[in-house]
Amino acid sequence: MNAAADTLSAIFLIAGALLSLAAGVGLVRFPNVLARMHAATKPQVLGLLLILAGVALRIRSRSDLTMLLLVGLFQLVTAPVAAHMVGRAAYRLKRPSPELIVDELADRAPTTEVDSAGGGGNRRRRRG
Repeated sequence: MNAAADTLSAIFLIAGALLSLAAGVGLVRFPNVLARMHAATKPQVLGLLLILAGVALRIRSRSDLTMLLLVGLFQLVTAPVAAHMVGRAAYRLKRPSPELIVDELADRAPTTEVDSAGGGGNRRRRRG
């Protein structure tokens, strides 16, 4: 039983580490905010959950399992909220992607245009 649990733990830890590595590479390599946001949420959260599952299979004490469960739940709750806030800020700064196919908020959302230099200096507020 212990050998099977240790093997499964090792598989979970390696898979979680690979997914977290893929998320890190995506954060560096993807071209725009929306693609980076995807890399920062889905593979990172799944990688963390796999790592927590692998650690839970190795530890097996009740108090540590409770802590791991709380870490996983907190990550599941906060990652989508953080991604939503990053996407919202990028949309308001007109930086999500120039190739947006469907822009459902174009008529309703207020935006802030930033000059092409990308700095925060010359901003014009526009009501949409």
